Parts: sequence; structure tokens; C-alpha cells
Amino acid sequence: MKKSNLYLALLGALGYSLPAFAQSSVTLYGIVDDSIFYARNVNGAGARLSTASGQASPRWGITGTEDLGGGMKAVFKLENGFNINTGTLNQGGRMFGRQAYVGLVSPQLGSLTLGRQYDAVRDLVEPLQGNWQYEYASAPGDIDNADNDIRFNNTIKWSSPIWSGLQAVATYSMGGVAGSQGSGDAWSGAVGYKLGGLGVAGGLFHIDNGNPTLSTRGTTSADSLFLSSVNSAYSTARGITVARAAAQYTVKSVTLGGYYSFSQYTSDAASVFRGSERYNNGDLYVMWRITPSVVTQLSYDYLKSAGNSSATYNQVTGVASYLFSKQTSVYAMGGWVHASGNNGIGAAQAVIGSSGINPGTSWQVIAALGVLHTF
Repeated sequence: MKKSNLYLALLGALGYSLPAFAQSSVTLYGIVDDSIFYARNVNGAGARLSTASGQASPRWGITGTEDLGGGMKAVFKLENGFNINTGTLNQGGRMFGRQAYVGLVSPQLGSLTLGRQYDAVRDLVEPLQGNWQYEYASAPGDIDNADNDIRFNNTIKWSSPIWSGLQAVATYSMGGVAGSQGSGDAWSGAVGYKLGGLGVAGGLFHIDNGNPTLSTRGTTSADSLFLSSVNSAYSTARGITVARAAAQYTVKSVTLGGYYSFSQYTSDAASVFRGSERYNNGDLYVMWRITPSVVTQLSYDYLKSAGNSSATYNQVTGVASYLFSKQTSVYAMGGWVHASGNNGIGAAQAVIGSSGINPGTSWQVIAALGVLHTF
């Protein structure tokens, strides 16, 4: 800072005209989280005890704003995801795999941002679903992206201002395939409304999974949604469309809520399955802040697939957290799921949320004890 000030003073003394510098700020933030993790039934090999790099997804990021005058601001965010136990990068080894964008914000027109970003459904619907910090309170296998396993590259996002509690968000992600503007692209839209302790939101997104005549199937602007046996039989889908709606109501220390989603994976001649696969998912939860330092949550999720194959999943998850401070807490969580029917490649396997652990059996149990720190 001293060198910079001296440099500017010298320029002024030499007669150079100095521009007016707008007020700006840059913030470093992050989450560091690790746990002792137990899973019963792992790939047909019994139980496993290990460390798990955080149920709240360890990350660090840099966000910044610059005041451009008249209420207009320039904004940016660079966010990295990592594995605390190995030091390796998540999100396919990307430096800033969670988010990376730049844009402009206007109090009258909202924000317009460009880069690697979340979809509109994640922005407005997910905060009401009850995922909290430990994201297992959602569909087995995360077949509807309710646990936010995918981000979108090459994305243009518009977020409206908040009009008396109402907000809208829309995105378009370019596939970037020469000769076909639509191949590999994605789009999303959502609307949300909040009034006091009530919040409601709904939206949908669509992913084109790549035109195989112009590129390999799976060449798309979206990350892969095929993380487990629940939907892996449909990774060659031509397109994926997901609609989600959620509601949440808070009365004093208790929050009640839930969400519903409908997901459809469609095929074409290049797909290894025929017809379409459909998933209906419903999730209910109750969160109780027993004291300012003790928070608990219990969730139940029901998933039913139909179309190309048929399977049923029943899942129960729970978590309790104790806050030592605003930045540091310890937590205990657990989950159980049972599956029946056929998942398109064989007998349905029980997968809890977005854990990605294929059990090789019809039931699974997981538990974790961890510590979390934010900065």
C-alpha cells in the first residue's frame, strides 16, 4: 500500500491526470469440514470406516464488488472445491470448479453474470428444500440435482431484483459444438416468493446431453448427473428435464418444509435404452433449533421410478449440530435407505442422497461425526 501511494503521488507531481477510483472490496471466505464416516454395505464388501472430506463440501473462494456509480456494481466470484484429506481438487480437478463468474448488478434491472454457475432452480428452490449443510435430505442418487452436484459451464445468468418478496432467475448455457447451436446446451428458469416465515419456489432445467453425430454423447455444458447406480443406466440419454418445487414455513424455532421433483431422461437412436425413464420424488423435513447453539433435523424421502424400468426407494436421514461459535460447530448425522425393483441394469441398489456409494444390496446405512469451521 505504501509503494502504491508513493507511486500515485509521483505521477501527480509529474503532472499526470489521475482517474477517480471507485470504491471496491474483495473478500476471502470458505468452509473447512471433515468427518469420521461409517458406511454399511459398500460395493458388496460389507462395512467401511474412513474419513470423509466434509458433508458440507470444503471450499474457499474470493468474491468482489466495485461501485460503478448510480447504484451499478461490477461483481465477480471464484470458488474452489477440495478434498481436505488428500488436498486434491474436486469438480473434476478444476481450479475454480464450484463457481467462476463476472458480471454487473443494477438495483433496477437485477444482475447479469457470465461464467461457470449454478442453475436457476438451485438458486431459488434448493434453499427451501432442507438440505441444510449436510446434503443427504434429498433424492437417492441425486437424480434431480437437488443436492447440487452439477454446475453449468459457459452460462449466462439473469437474476431479477426482489420485488416485494418475489424474484425470478433464468440461465442459458452454451454447448459450444460447431455446426449445432443446440447440442450440449442447457437452460433453466425459476421463480420464488418469501413473506415472513413462508417461502415457496418452483422451476425447471433442461440439459441436452450432446448430439452424437457432431460429438460424443455426454458432451454438454453441464456436469454429469450420473453418480450412482440409481440412474447410471441412463447416462446415454438424449436429454434430461427436471422440474422441482419447494415450500418452507418457520414458526419460532421450528421449520417445516419439503420439495417435489419430476425428472425425465429421454432417449434417441444413440441411447442404450429405449423410451424414457421418469422419477417422481417427494421429501419432507422438520428442523428444530432447540437452543441458539443446538440444531436438529429429520427428513424422509420417497423416490419412485417408472418408464424404462421401475424402482422404489425409502430414505430417512437425520442430523444434529452444536455451534461453539458462529464459525465453528460439531455435528452427527446418519441415514438409512431401502430399495426395491429394477434400476435398468439389475436389482435396485440403495444409495443415500448424493453419497455416491453403491452398496450392492437393497439397503444401506451411513453415519458421520465431524467438525466444521467457516471463515
